[in-house]
Amino acid sequence: MTSKDNASIHASAVLVGDVAVLIKGPSGSGKSKLAFALILAGRAGQIPATTLIGDDRLILWAEGGSLHAKGAPELAGMIEIYGLGIRTCKAIATSKVGLVVDLAASDAERLPPPKALKTVISGVELPRIPVAKGHDPLPLVVGFLTTT
Repeated sequence: MTSKDNASIHASAVLVGDVAVLIKGPSGSGKSKLAFALILAGRAGQIPATTLIGDDRLILWAEGGSLHAKGAPELAGMIEIYGLGIRTCKAIATSKVGLVVDLAASDAERLPPPKALKTVISGVELPRIPVAKGHDPLPLVVGFLTTT
């Protein structure tokens, strides 16, 4: 996939400091909820400043050995907040993806094997956090971003 060959996927993404977090999962798995929780954690100073890239629909492409993401133009700056509906917030146009979070992942484990902590999208290998259905992904993502 090149910048001329973009793929639209059902996902959300936020930029945390200089790491774009791509949030994947089935409908209703909490993609928007996690994106907003990360934005709030950034505002609270628990993690670096966090900005929305896109919610619900993203466009991905590989270029120069990196995976890039941008929000769908028709949804720019919009995020769903359960109980409030569709809201607007500060957003950036595009970023290079540095982490993939897979919600409701069937291979999520307490101590995942190293191969489960990586994924390949459009030929680009990326760090991955598999999250079991029903588990809160926020501590895992914050842990990834703040520990070694």
